[in-house]
Amino acid sequence: MYTPQGRLDANELLRQYSPLVRRLAHQMIAKLPANVEIDDLIQVGMIGLHDALGRFDISQGVQFETFATQRIRGAMLDELRGSDWMSRGNRRQQREIEAAVHRLEQRLKRPPHESEIAEEMGISLQSYQDILTKVRGTQLVYLEDMSGDDGSDEYLDRHVGSEDANPLAQLQDQRMREALVEAIKKLPEREQYVMSMYYEHDMNLKEIAAVLGVTESRVCQLHSQSIARLRVKLRAW
Repeated sequence: MYTPQGRLDANELLRQYSPLVRRLAHQMIAKLPANVEIDDLIQVGMIGLHDALGRFDISQGVQFETFATQRIRGAMLDELRGSDWMSRGNRRQQREIEAAVHRLEQRLKRPPHESEIAEEMGISLQSYQDILTKVRGTQLVYLEDMSGDDGSDEYLDRHVGSEDANPLAQLQDQRMREALVEAIKKLPEREQYVMSMYYEHDMNLKEIAAVLGVTESRVCQLHSQSIARLRVKLRAW
């Protein structure tokens, strides 16, 4: 990995460690809002890798991959912290939807229909669907859900860190995934399809719309509604 002059071969290292950037990006994206683009994380991660090349000092006794991983993850976290994922107004409306879904599920003992959620919120079906479109990209877990009593914003550092660092966290993540799978199975059939195509098959909204024979906006609504239902289920977990 060194040039004839005894220096790190930057081009070769960038080529060799670009898969590491993609792997870290995919680890992060699994725990982040749907509106965070994987390509954006990879691009920022490559900048972090390039920065690692310039700062690495072999005399410190640290392996380059370990050092690079820290710089790459740090660059991604800095980018995420600077992103405004969702406005307070949109978040409030999302929580109102979740509250309505929760009340209806308690009463009906089944997933409520869109028209029932709209009625429970005291708005028209069209207004409800407009809200679903507006809150597109809502995350499954909000940062404030995981913050400490002092309001500290440490979610990203604690939940998007190294997956091998904490066995207990690893076990909790596994239980979380199992609970999520069970919750998805209880979604209405069409919403199950949307979640499967979006998250398992990595299809975009346009592709899903073509498969279902609906508009891209409608797929967005179904995705937002699915997230609201799942958050209600996972709160109980």
